[in-house]
Amino acid sequence: MAGVPDFRRLLSVRLGGQAGDGLFQGALFGAAFFNPEKATSAAAAAAAFATVLLPYSVVGPFAGVLLDRWSRQRVLLVSNALRGVLCLGFALSLWRTGAISAPSVAVALVIVSLNRFVLSGLSASLPLVVEARDLVTANALTTTAGQAATAVGGVTSLALRKVWGDTDSGAARTAAAAAAVYALTALLASRIARRRLGPALRHEPGPLMAAVVEVARGLADGARHLRERPPAFRGLLTIAVQRFLTGLMFVGTLLLYTHNGYLHRGFTGLGEVLTATVVGGVLAAVVTPGVTRRLGTQRWLAVVLLAASAVSATLGPVYTHASMVAAGLLLGICSQAGKICVDTLTQESVDDAFRGRVFSVYDTLVNVSFAGAAGVAAAVLPDDGHSVGVLLAVAAGYAVTGALYGWVVRRRMPFEPPEPVVSSR
Repeated sequence: MAGVPDFRRLLSVRLGGQAGDGLFQGALFGAAFFNPEKATSAAAAAAAFATVLLPYSVVGPFAGVLLDRWSRQRVLLVSNALRGVLCLGFALSLWRTGAISAPSVAVALVIVSLNRFVLSGLSASLPLVVEARDLVTANALTTTAGQAATAVGGVTSLALRKVWGDTDSGAARTAAAAAAVYALTALLASRIARRRLGPALRHEPGPLMAAVVEVARGLADGARHLRERPPAFRGLLTIAVQRFLTGLMFVGTLLLYTHNGYLHRGFTGLGEVLTATVVGGVLAAVVTPGVTRRLGTQRWLAVVLLAASAVSATLGPVYTHASMVAAGLLLGICSQAGKICVDTLTQESVDDAFRGRVFSVYDTLVNVSFAGAAGVAAAVLPDDGHSVGVLLAVAAGYAVTGALYGWVVRRRMPFEPPEPVVSSR
C-alpha cells in the first residue's frame, strides 16, 4: 500500500495540511488562552470553542454537496491555497488587534471551516487510492500520521513562542509560518490528477445553485443511506458521544494548565499532555489493524470505549501533571483506535456517490458534540478546571456507551455483511 503513488501523494497533503493546522492552532490558543496578561475562565473557553466549531455545522452539509460533485483534488488544492492567504490575514489582524478582536475571530472561523472541508475531502478520497481490504491499515496510518503532523506543528509553535515571545506579535509570526505550510500543501495537492480522487458520478450533476437549494433533500438521502447501513450509522452515533466526552476532558485539561489553573504549568505543560495523546494515537495505529483481525472492528470499538472509562475514573482524579500525561497517552490510544474503526466502517459501508455528504455530516456531528461539551463545561467546571465529579461522569458516559454499543453489535452482527478487516498481506 505504501508503494501506491496516489496514496503517498494524498498522505503528503494530509501531513502538510495538518502540520499547518498545528501551527495555526498554536498561534490561536497561545494568544487567546496563554497570554500572561489575560485570564481565561471556563465560560470564555466554552465561547471560544463554540465560536470556532459551530459555524462548520452550517457549512458542513453544503460542503458535502460540493465534495460529491466537484473534483476532490481541486477542493484540496484550492482550500489549502485559501487557508494560506487567510492565515496571512489572520497574522496581520492578530498583530494589530489581538486574538479576540472581531476581525481575528472572523478570519479564524473561515480557516477552521476550510479545515473541516479539507478533512472531509481526504476521508472521502481515501477509498479511491487503496483497496477495500487495506482500509483499516490506511485509516490507521493516515489519521494517526495526520495527528502526529498536527502535534509537530504544535510543538513547533511552542518552540517559536520561546523565540518570538508570548505576545500577540509573536503569535502573529507563528500564524505567518502556518500560511507558508498551507501554501506548500496546495502545491503537493497539485501533484494528484484532477479526477483521481472522485467523485464517481453516475450522471452529470445539475446546476450548483439547484443543488444548494436541495441540500435538505440531499441530507435526508444521506441519512436514509446511513440508516440502511447499520454499522456506519451506529459508528457515527458512537463517535459523537465519544467526541462529547472528549470535549469535556479537553476543556477541563485546558483550564488546568492556564495561568489560573489548578496545575499552573502553562502552555508547555499542556503541550506535554497533548504530545502524550499523539503518541497514544501512534500506538493505536500500530495495534488496531492486528486487533481487528482477531476481535473485529466493532468489538474493538466497544473495548476501547470501556478502557477509556477505566482510565478516566482512575488516573484523572489524581490531578497531578504526571497522571494527566499518562491519561493523555492512554486516552489517545482509545480515541484514535475508535476513530480508525468508525472511519473504516463508514468508508466500507457507504457508496462513493454519498461519501462526501456522509463525511461532511460526520464532521458536523462530532463538531456539534465537541462544541456542546464546551457549553456544558462552562456550566459545570470551575475556572481552575478541577472537578472530580465531572471526571467520574465522563467515565460513566464511556462505560455506558461501550456496554450499549457492544450489546447491539452482538445482537446485530449475525444479520449483517462481514466487517472490513485489515489485509493479511
